Order: sequence, then C-alpha cells, then structure tokens
Amino acid sequence: MTGFMAGYYTLCLWITRFLYVHFLWIGFTILGLGILGVMPATAAMFAVVRKWIQGEADNSPVFPLFWKTYKQEFLRSNLLGSILFFIGYALIIQYQILRFQEETMYFIASFAVLAIAILFSVIVLYFFPVFSHFKLSAIQYLLWPFMIGFLHPILTIILFIAVAGIYYFVFMTIPGLLFLMGGTVAAFILTWGGQLTFSKFEYKEE
Repeated sequence: MTGFMAGYYTLCLWITRFLYVHFLWIGFTILGLGILGVMPATAAMFAVVRKWIQGEADNSPVFPLFWKTYKQEFLRSNLLGSILFFIGYALIIQYQILRFQEETMYFIASFAVLAIAILFSVIVLYFFPVFSHFKLSAIQYLLWPFMIGFLHPILTIILFIAVAGIYYFVFMTIPGLLFLMGGTVAAFILTWGGQLTFSKFEYKEE
C-alpha cells in the first residue's frame, strides 16, 4: 500500500493499539480490585508504550509484555503507589487546614504547601516513565522524577500543557474518547517526553 491508503492503515493500526492497551489497563485494574490493580496495570501500560516509543511496536507482542510486567511489578508498584498516595493525601489535607485558618501566617503557609504540591506533581508526572525505564531503589524512583523535572523545566511545562490540553479538548468535544483511550494517550505523551532525557541519566543507573 502507498499514499493515502498506507497512511489510513497506519492510523487505524495505532488507534487499535491505543484502544487495546487502554482496555487492558482497565481490565487489569479491575482484576486487582481497583485499589491494588491500578498501579501495576499502569506500570504495564507504560512498559508497552515504552516499546512503541523505542520503535519496537511490531516486535513486542502487547499482551505477554503487559501480563509479565503486571505480575513482576505488582508488589513494588503498589508499595511506591502507596507512598505517593499518602504524600499527596497529606498535602491536600494540610492545604485545606491551613487555607481555612483565620490567622494570616497560616494562610501564607498554605502557599508553601501549594508549592510543595506543585513539586510533587512533577514527581507524579515522570514517575511511570522512570519506573518503566530504570531499575532503581524505592527512594530513587521518587528522586529521579524530581531531578528530571528540575533539570528540564521547559519540557515539564510542555508535557503538563500537552496532557491537560488534550484532555480538556477531548472532554469538551468527544468525552467518550477519554474512556476509550485516555490513559494510553497520556502514557504515550509522558513516555515520549521522558525518553528525550533518559540518555543523560542512564550512566547513573550502572
């Protein structure tokens, strides 16, 4: 096939891939009863998308890789996910407590908590791309995403805007697409962004 038909075939192929992996993510999240399934399912989704970004989409069967990653990373991803959840939850509670205090000092302190929350969101942004690419210690999985975000602020802002912008546009136009492939699209964008920086960190892993 050449020309229009080749392009149309490629487009349909990638849409199918995005749909398939997204529904695998939903299915395996449910398999883990939601709370225990979401982290390993997300790790598996990012592992598959990483192969796509590296040009191995045709050489890496999706389901075997997804299932293998889901099993291997079940405990570790849930452990790290619990840490991220409790940090995020603590920041939200602390912000709400300080925000509604009458004293000015508490109100000002709430902005410090908000600044920490923004830094924490950078860790969350790069967490799964780092998790799927490197074999690190638990603390490094929390530090390296922050380092990448700090060293590449423009890329970080672009990724934030890209994901938020696409989600907002789709939600306002065809919200059903978020259910069909929203997770895979975000994973693709974030993994693509992360891969632009990882070569600078690979020697530190050795």
